[in-house]
Amino acid sequence: MQTLTFDSDDLERTEEFLSRAYAKMHIGNGTPESSRARISRSAIESLSIDELDLDFDMSYAVTPLGRICLCLVHEGTIQQHTFQGVEDAFGPGDVVSFAPPELPYSGRICRARYNITMLDSTLLTQVAANADTADSDPVRLTGHRPHSPAAALRLRETIVYVRDHVLAEPAVAGQPLVASTAAQHLAASVLATFPHSALTERTASDSRDAHPAMLRRALAYIDDHADGPLTVADIASAARVTVRALQYAFRRHLDTTPLAHLRQVRLSRAHHDLLNAEPEGEATVTEIAARWGFWHPGRFAALYRQTYGRSPRRTLRDPS
Repeated sequence: MQTLTFDSDDLERTEEFLSRAYAKMHIGNGTPESSRARISRSAIESLSIDELDLDFDMSYAVTPLGRICLCLVHEGTIQQHTFQGVEDAFGPGDVVSFAPPELPYSGRICRARYNITMLDSTLLTQVAANADTADSDPVRLTGHRPHSPAAALRLRETIVYVRDHVLAEPAVAGQPLVASTAAQHLAASVLATFPHSALTERTASDSRDAHPAMLRRALAYIDDHADGPLTVADIASAARVTVRALQYAFRRHLDTTPLAHLRQVRLSRAHHDLLNAEPEGEATVTEIAARWGFWHPGRFAALYRQTYGRSPRRTLRDPS
């Protein structure tokens, strides 16, 4: 877990900071009477979320970031944003992908307060349905605007929740499974929001590979590795099949998905820990849930109650 803050009205210092925090860039001030920049960052290994507040008009020209970079505008505008022949402008409520990771971009921020969320582009491949092998083409976004207002709203809500309830709580964000699950969840939200290159059609070989022996390999791998970060691609690799074949096998034989099964295994481990914790000890429901990758306490409680017929807090206090 990493945090940093910056507050300055010195344009040179701001340029130096932004170049360190993002990528090499040049900035300019279109309103010399003010130049205050306030920036805060919270980050885990594969994900960072920044809040920026500029009280001046700032031009920018940025070298490639090498990461997925999302921008959520709270106030003000971003104008003349340009990359590889695309030019657009964004205002309050807009959430966009700034540019493909390998491309430079430029534009002008006009007295704006906005959010920058960056994540490793490899996460898209890890969570996409066509992450068949290590040699698969990386999944990439093919558009910078969401495909629908509803999808944009869900992504905004996901960014805000991860910012406020995961990264804002060091004890929660420091749990490896929470960090992995939150990053994967955000990557899945990005894929659900923007057009991308992943293909999901099942092939004839996928159907042939979806046999019980393969499924047993996958289930054993999940049981043995549920305490560590896992992706669908990891499970498929261990089972020696494509992700599509793995998903098809789980749907065909178990009427579920690999990640849903992984969630149930982790829920069972959390249930075990709740039962075996000292009722008057220091363990908490939030701590145990986070240990097993459940970073949304309300959703964990609802899933637990649905599965075990009682609240996790009641189990912790009265395991009998």
